[in-house]
Amino acid sequence: MSVEDPVVITCSISGAVADRKQCPGIPYTPQEYGAEARRIVDEGGSMIHIHARTPEGVPSYEIEDFRAITEAILDQVDDVIINYSTGAIGVALEKRIAYLRELRPDVAALNMGSMNFAKYSKQRNDFVFATVFENSFQTIITLLEAMNEFGIRPEHECFDSGHIANLDPLIDKGLLSGPLQISCVMGVTGGIRPSARNLAHMSEQIPGGADGPNNWGVIGISRQQWQLVAAALTLGGNVRVGLEDNFYLPNGEMARSNGDLIAKARQMTEDVGRRPATVAEARAMLGVQRS
Repeated sequence: MSVEDPVVITCSISGAVADRKQCPGIPYTPQEYGAEARRIVDEGGSMIHIHARTPEGVPSYEIEDFRAITEAILDQVDDVIINYSTGAIGVALEKRIAYLRELRPDVAALNMGSMNFAKYSKQRNDFVFATVFENSFQTIITLLEAMNEFGIRPEHECFDSGHIANLDPLIDKGLLSGPLQISCVMGVTGGIRPSARNLAHMSEQIPGGADGPNNWGVIGISRQQWQLVAAALTLGGNVRVGLEDNFYLPNGEMARSNGDLIAKARQMTEDVGRRPATVAEARAMLGVQRS
């Protein structure tokens, strides 16, 4: 790996589960999203993954909340790749497609398999929450066909190696065109355990291989994030950090903003002899045209 292998650094800016009681830096209002976006891009981030919220901080799937947040972000930065979440439990598929149809983000996340989805607390000796995350092939194909129709590039979020294999029939059906964008999500109870060895295994399952034409990266959940970021950077992948996934810097200090997390990811990128991709480079790598 070298500076000739730029890294797409993505920020998961807010998420839909945690709130300010847990981390004061989580943005709620469009203006706060915009200020965070400025910090993210200044520190080397090139893509922002968005879960919408109301100005009061309540998770939202409404077109107008996605619109207000997106406009506030683009008002603060010259360019950044906009990536919308489409994952949800108990939210109608058509409602999730509606904001894609109306707003046409550059990228939309596409969860690649159904799974148990939970958070477990050893201190409580119990689950904080436990549910089933439905992402059947029917759901995946419906979302993918919508993305193709609207000119949106999918980001394939894979919580286990079998989810990567779920790409195979979609490729065979001609529903996907390269370069693919594949994210290995690690550390969710119900998915693959977060370790460097498991990330190496998942990277080897990427269509065309880890060093092939498709893009892959890691999404590490909770404090194991930094070990996984280090592994991905060494293996040649991209990385995602942000307050949706983890609140803490490697020294245990809580991040004041997403900018703190992106700055650490940038430093780690440079420490292994690589560099952050510019937004223009990230667009070229991911096959995303500027609108």
